Amino acid sequence: MPSLGQPDVQAPYEPPRTSDGHPDLQGIWQVLNTAAWNLEDHAASLGVPAGHSVVEGGAIPYQDWALEKRQENFEHRATLDPEARCYLPGVPRITYMPYPFQIIQQADKVSIAYEYLRTVRFIHLNGVPHPPGPIDWWMGDSRGHWEGNTLVVDVVHFNDQTWFDRAGNFHSAALHVVERYTPTGPDHLLYEATIEDPEVFTRAWTIRMPLYRRQEANSELLEYQCASYLLDQEWDNPESTLFEAH
Repeated sequence: MPSLGQPDVQAPYEPPRTSDGHPDLQGIWQVLNTAAWNLEDHAASLGVPAGHSVVEGGAIPYQDWALEKRQENFEHRATLDPEARCYLPGVPRITYMPYPFQIIQQADKVSIAYEYLRTVRFIHLNGVPHPPGPIDWWMGDSRGHWEGNTLVVDVVHFNDQTWFDRAGNFHSAALHVVERYTPTGPDHLLYEATIEDPEVFTRAWTIRMPLYRRQEANSELLEYQCASYLLDQEWDNPESTLFEAH
């Protein structure tokens, strides 16, 4: 028991370990915030819950031209948002969409299975570097390593088609993301993602949020198969570019 007048300083959380000695991050996780609608502060509107910014410092540091482009995206978000066309959402967006995901660990990789579109992502831990690029991938290429209790993931080789949220926040193909997953309690992970893109932003910036372990006794990933009227229109359009390489 601490002495009278002394703060009760808790020891850092020590997570359970896998057989290879690394923190055990396995489980089904989900966010409880409104970042999927807008990473920055935003008021409620029809179909959009109000929310606080998850961006360190509050605002995304856009270049002037890019801020205008973001506003244009926002004004036409109903048709321009790649999520409205059922495309893969990219990284980090898939982490804070309103769907759970499951982390599975092996010695040489961490696999993440997402309920959204049954997406599976592999984070390679074998020390092999990213393949030479540029490569046009929706979810990028993920290479990870451990820094103490934190899983650090370096992600490159993106296309320029994904957004960060439904508010039109965007990037170019030069996007570079560094994610950090840190256990802070038996049922909580701290998720951080630092974003660099010198073609769009004036500097690197970071988002930060907790992830919560699903507690239901029968918790599991269910099936979410996206259906979009915009996608149906492109199927019916002979001039559609839907099936061109992205």
